[in-house]
Amino acid sequence: MRAVAIVGVGLIGGSFGLALRKAGFTGELIGISSEAALSAGIKAGAIDRSGTLEEAARSAHLIYLSQPVDRILSTIPVLAKVARRDCLITDAGSTKARIVAASMAAHLEPFLGGHPLAGKEQRGAQSADPDLFRHRPYVLTPTTTETDRTREFRFWLEKIGAKVIDMSPTEHDETVAFTSHLPQLLSSALAATLARNENGNVDQVFGQGLLDMTRLALSPPELWKSILSTNSAAVHRALDAFLITLNDLRRSIGAPELAGGFIMANEFAQKIREGST
Repeated sequence: MRAVAIVGVGLIGGSFGLALRKAGFTGELIGISSEAALSAGIKAGAIDRSGTLEEAARSAHLIYLSQPVDRILSTIPVLAKVARRDCLITDAGSTKARIVAASMAAHLEPFLGGHPLAGKEQRGAQSADPDLFRHRPYVLTPTTTETDRTREFRFWLEKIGAKVIDMSPTEHDETVAFTSHLPQLLSSALAATLARNENGNVDQVFGQGLLDMTRLALSPPELWKSILSTNSAAVHRALDAFLITLNDLRRSIGAPELAGGFIMANEFAQKIREGST
């Protein structure tokens, strides 16, 4: 591919551009975003120049939608009217069922849903990192047969160091409700609980554990509003499962069975840490 258009030049979009460059991509990187985001993206080296969505649809061989979920959903019908048939369109949205369904309803082809499980609490292209995707899961949700364009995109994902995993859109949303959306809600709930606490010492007497536990609460609320609204049923199931575990722990405080719960949690925590290295 000779030209890539990044729609939404923030942390993910900017990191994708930087990662492509580091991996050896020599084509043109076109940014479609706000004026401030485009300026930050050019300064960071994540894009070469700015453009319009219509121009990108005419010249790019890959269009990478790295906007918030609600913005991706509103961009898809526009692209369906202007995109060339030899241009692959993919996204980096945090939920997949609604986005993939929207692409099919708009007859947007070829389209390949995607979600990099990578990020940090900082925002914007100024925080972009060429190694953001390295050794991190990158879920793809194909709904059609492979083409030369999708194979080339997979090639670049491997070049930037991502761990590519294929799933159905529904399977993806059910999984991230537990592994991504639930942790975000728990971190935010913990921070909100402490904010309401009348003990004036809670913002002074704490250790590294509280900083770790509340890191996700720094994420922008507007971003999570669209994520949660497009995966509400699965998120409710994740919350229900967590409440069962929390109530079990509450009942076992001071009882012998508490140790068993901690041992199981410890073993799983160790497992996922070993798998992320």
